[in-house]
Amino acid sequence: MTTTTTTTLNGHDHTNGVVHEKPETIDETQDFYQSLPSKHVEPLWLKLDKFVPPSPNPAATPAIWRYREILPSLMAAGRIVPVEEAERRVLMLVNPSMSAPHTTDTIYGGLQLVLPGEVAPAHRHSAFALRFIIEDGNRGGYTAVEGEKIAMRRADVILTPSWQWHDHGNEAGDDSPVIWLDGLDLPLFGTLKLNFGNAYPEPRYPSTPVDRCTSQFPWQPVEDALTAAGGDYARYDYRHADGSHLSRTLSVQAERIAPGASSPVSQETASFMYHVVDGEGFSTIHAPGDDEKGAPAHRIEWSSKDTFVVPAWSKVSHTNTSSSRQEGGGGKAAFLVAINDRPMVEALGLMRNAATFTGRVD
Repeated sequence: MTTTTTTTLNGHDHTNGVVHEKPETIDETQDFYQSLPSKHVEPLWLKLDKFVPPSPNPAATPAIWRYREILPSLMAAGRIVPVEEAERRVLMLVNPSMSAPHTTDTIYGGLQLVLPGEVAPAHRHSAFALRFIIEDGNRGGYTAVEGEKIAMRRADVILTPSWQWHDHGNEAGDDSPVIWLDGLDLPLFGTLKLNFGNAYPEPRYPSTPVDRCTSQFPWQPVEDALTAAGGDYARYDYRHADGSHLSRTLSVQAERIAPGASSPVSQETASFMYHVVDGEGFSTIHAPGDDEKGAPAHRIEWSSKDTFVVPAWSKVSHTNTSSSRQEGGGGKAAFLVAINDRPMVEALGLMRNAATFTGRVD
């Protein structure tokens, strides 16, 4: 055991033999602090609690973006923003407690529109991106990634790895739009300052249609696996064939909640951007710090095609309000997908989980 002895002699503190002189006046203390900025130094002891809080404290707060409310604005953007800027025709989902590009502290989300006959010009960038397809343009939507032209289908997850050429288009024979939810790791670059990109010299990068590729994850096998798992709740983690996450920074999980049931309460240091594939219900979210503030839990009511976020270290449970006792003999399962930053959090050794998941399927 180490013993620390402090005595006071002649107006000075002596700790284990080291002399600590006390400031003689208040002015001396003020002069000390005022002298620091010009030297580009700051006293850690005044900010340590901010830098090392007792628990995770994300800036993001629970929030929801209702599809039926945003869709008219997105379609209006289709009339206002020209086709030449189609790759930028995106409404960013900005967390109300933060600023763009933050949907959570680490995840950027946005809704992008491509109209019939349009091509979002080919480009590439450092940031990793994935798309969850909401409207497939009556099966006329496509994205081309590094020479592979991929037909979009509703609820597909399509990856755009870092620095790969990609373009998007809508070849619908009618007026059906293509709309997807973007998920990118852009907030990461607010710190790293290493995101950059460039445009391909032609509107489209040369590509060939493919039936199957490693960048596309169709919805039907995911739904089938969740349904086959049975029980009130099941979770499916999207993985590559070798078992790895979809990227080094972001990945995706899907969840099924039976009619009238709730998911187990979970809490972890990853953050989530949820999208409602099908169904309706609500999520109960206790954000970090709510208990200390005496604040009630956030209740977020959602329905098909809505998007909502769960900040890191929030306690969350999802409830399917479709009742199994509905007239007609049964309710409807709710299906959610969640873009998450679990790969990045795990790679940094920062993953903490205060709950046990049940019903998980791989």
